Amino acid sequence: MFGMDAGLRKDYDMGPAIGEGSFSIVRLGIRRSNGENVAIKVIDKKSIKFKDNVVQREIATMKLVDHPNCVMLYDIYDDSKHKYLVMELVTGGTVMDRVVEMTHFTEKDAATVTTHVLRALEHLHALGITHRDIKPENLLYKSNDPLSPDYNTVKLADFGLAKFVGVDETMKTTCGTPGYVAPEIIDPKMPFGDGYGPSVDIWSLGIVLYIMLCGFPPFLHESTAVLFQLIRKGEFDFPTPYWDAVSSDAMDLVSKMLVVDAKSRLNAEQCLDHPWISVSGPEAGRTLHSSHHAFMLIRKLQIFDNVDPACMQVRYCLQWKLWIDEKKGCLFVPQSQEVS
Repeated sequence: MFGMDAGLRKDYDMGPAIGEGSFSIVRLGIRRSNGENVAIKVIDKKSIKFKDNVVQREIATMKLVDHPNCVMLYDIYDDSKHKYLVMELVTGGTVMDRVVEMTHFTEKDAATVTTHVLRALEHLHALGITHRDIKPENLLYKSNDPLSPDYNTVKLADFGLAKFVGVDETMKTTCGTPGYVAPEIIDPKMPFGDGYGPSVDIWSLGIVLYIMLCGFPPFLHESTAVLFQLIRKGEFDFPTPYWDAVSSDAMDLVSKMLVVDAKSRLNAEQCLDHPWISVSGPEAGRTLHSSHHAFMLIRKLQIFDNVDPACMQVRYCLQWKLWIDEKKGCLFVPQSQEVS
């Protein structure tokens, strides 16, 4: 690629595009030193939608993150026209992709996703980072290969709205995705305190868990204003027959994550200690209601256009496989390493 940063050209081979956003393209890449497959996010600085402060905040956040359940940032390169973020390549698609693909989605599957995201949040919150955009589109499976040990590993992605705050500090910016935002984000001056903190991520994950277990959200309305009123009230139930096959422990965890009073809401560590997470109950393997798959397919079709290009599922078409094989055949690999 003409004009590409010299360091990037030296360290990586850049291949075909695997995703495209409003001001960025994500390309498949290979690290020359060891043959590792990576994702390279190419950001167009000249785009009218490019906001340097937002990108710099995302980079600053990702530099702090080092956890097996978070998508990793490896390297950063820069030239006059583009910024290049070399990131961990995840190929398993979003949680929504996997749920729709599976014939039988169970509580155990939902518990695995929830556990992995909670571990990621526990790490982020300990660093003082709040993600602020937990939703199915940002929860990715590491691998699409059923034989891979990483097939069921979930990664938290897209740190564009993440923010670092000090101890006892709060945030006040209204942000996030409408159906997943916590009550205190909608109204930072709620009676429980001024502003909001990392517990907003727990609320959002509670919404995701609710959807994974029945196929539809606890708060739903075509009007965003009315939707926000429902969220502020925080009143929801577990309607029959859609929740009849779900265990009481699962419903109990959802109820303790979706608490309007942020101070009474469980934190990540407490959620991980909850019996539904820490102890696999006898009902954990039971298949959910028969309508679950249809509901999830509808939701997948509704949110497809909102998926970040860096989070798009990589389908290894023949073109990409041939490119990878060709490039790796020309790579120098140190004696102590093997091509992955």
